[in-house]
Amino acid sequence: MSGTSLDGIDVAIVDITGSGFKAKINVLTSHSVPYPKKIREALLAVSNSSAFTGDISRLNFVLGELYAEALEETAERANIPLDSIKLIGCHGQTIFHEGQGGQYLGKRVASTFQIGESSVISERTGINVISNFRECDMAAGGKGAPLVPYLDYMLIRHRGRGRVAVNIGGIANLTAIPPNTSTDRVIAFDTGPGNMVIDQLVTRITQGNQTYDRDGAMAAAGEVDPKLLAKLLRDKYFRAKPPKTAGREQYGSEFVSKLLDTELSSEDLIATATALTAESIAAAVRNFVLPEMRVDEVFVSGGGTHNPVLMRMLRKALDPIPVKYTSEVGLDVDAKEAVAFALMAYETAHSRPSNVPTATGAKRAVVLGKLTQNGTTARNGSASANSSGNAALNGVNRNGSGTATHKVKAPRVQKVSRPPAAPKAKAAAR
Repeated sequence: MSGTSLDGIDVAIVDITGSGFKAKINVLTSHSVPYPKKIREALLAVSNSSAFTGDISRLNFVLGELYAEALEETAERANIPLDSIKLIGCHGQTIFHEGQGGQYLGKRVASTFQIGESSVISERTGINVISNFRECDMAAGGKGAPLVPYLDYMLIRHRGRGRVAVNIGGIANLTAIPPNTSTDRVIAFDTGPGNMVIDQLVTRITQGNQTYDRDGAMAAAGEVDPKLLAKLLRDKYFRAKPPKTAGREQYGSEFVSKLLDTELSSEDLIATATALTAESIAAAVRNFVLPEMRVDEVFVSGGGTHNPVLMRMLRKALDPIPVKYTSEVGLDVDAKEAVAFALMAYETAHSRPSNVPTATGAKRAVVLGKLTQNGTTARNGSASANSSGNAALNGVNRNGSGTATHKVKAPRVQKVSRPPAAPKAKAAAR
């Protein structure tokens, strides 16, 4: 997935069996494909900004081509036949998301817009595609985010421990799961900026020569400004009660321009922005989770896990709660959201809801996404979205991931070869 950081496409090919929260998930492979520089610049130009409709339309189709290519590349690297993939779930690249809603033409409207044409993906691969996941939740009164809590609950819940899953992408979000509970008591929301502010600062300070703070080097060279940090943490978003969602609308270019107007050095500014991410996550846990449940451990995923300065700040801010990686519960820190949308596509193919109303604020659980039927048996044999077996998700979401699901016989899974993957196009600034 590429989210608000707009760094590229993550693909996960996943084999899923069973149903609901008892389903079994086997991640066969995952891979990240970076966006070409010109594509990233074009996406930034149309994200939460005035743009020509022609540019949006063309990007919609271009991204469809890139998603199909990313899936094909991922399958080839892992020696997985494309015709064994049963279904593709494509979240698309979010270019606008307004979960809170606002007045527009006499109506109060909440809306979201993802691009990445599913018809192109389906035609290129010969596989059915499920896309447009967020709209159904919003139509049911939800904020369209976060949607990942469905996977978090499935994989991270524990009978005796209260756990919090934190994902640090462009935006950071959390899912808090009390011990031995149903989804009715799950708490989930966007905590605020993840890597987005850091990335934008680095890009503008270096005039595009760097797009993220690799290994947290710039933050490590600076000092956190306590006055600026305290001022930033007084933002009304951090005080707002969940459910709530954040994005480039709050923490985009206007927000970053104000930071650049301060007299801090580049290193101090980036150190302070890094502290903002860590402290806002910790404040979210203290203010909205601990009053409702005990927290025994926190599991972190996303690009932010590659920033050692950010992780050190987060551990200090959450002390004495242990901060771990999702890899400790068997979930690759870089593949979590890709796997999540594979699971949602699988559930949609079986006409089952996969939003968590307590997380999004929706009035009810709803089936997410829309089906683009390939119309042929093509390379994958039967293209029925309702067949048994698993789904494939390849795409880009607001925190940006793509995944694919796989229909295979059991012996086939054992024979999947996993050649050493090339270094991922990920780093601290995801």
